[in-house]
Amino acid sequence: MIKLFLFPALAAFAILGCSSGDDMPCVTCGGEYTGGSCNAADYGSVNINGQIWMAKNWGCYVPGSKCYDNKPDNCDKYGRLYDWSTAMGISSSYNNHYYNTSSSIKYRGVCPSGWHIPGDAEWTALTNFVGTNAGTKLKATSGWYSCSGVPSGSDTYGFAALPGGFGGSGGSFGTDFTSGYWWSATEYRADSAYSRRMSCNYEAVGRYYYYKSFLRSVRCLQD
Repeated sequence: MIKLFLFPALAAFAILGCSSGDDMPCVTCGGEYTGGSCNAADYGSVNINGQIWMAKNWGCYVPGSKCYDNKPDNCDKYGRLYDWSTAMGISSSYNNHYYNTSSSIKYRGVCPSGWHIPGDAEWTALTNFVGTNAGTKLKATSGWYSCSGVPSGSDTYGFAALPGGFGGSGGSFGTDFTSGYWWSATEYRADSAYSRRMSCNYEAVGRYYYYKSFLRSVRCLQD
């Protein structure tokens, strides 16, 4: 079962010429950068043990999404950052309340048709298959700051993870491209959801839960 979610506000952006749809150029409207492809073909894909992942972080504009440090170039390189409810395509009230997600449902959220926000179990299936030092194997070979003597990624599987950082609920940004964080569709409690983290000084993939109101990257998984 697939749940589809729409953003009514996008209609207004289209009327104003501020949409980032497939036939629109990247633009800045009202001081906000609304560029970023919404076409799945522009992100490539990679098959890892039968899971088809996008080969880049999703970067399609929807209201509420941000570029790291509010700089358009960061959207183009690292993809956009979304709070959990925005990533899931649901009311922002669910950043503080249970949505009661189910592991049997594929939540499309901001992903294009045929793709969805990966659940916690789907992330675990990926990292279990990749095995020891999964972070090193999934990270891109360039684009990461070297820290603590840990080598950059080997990109063994073509996942090409990049350190998109995160955004706080108050408008701040953090990690300065030393870490990347990716949402799952799975809640931990009413105000938090599971996420994955890769860092320049960490060879594994961390599994954490974070406040839903924080902004993180999205990596879409094919249905």
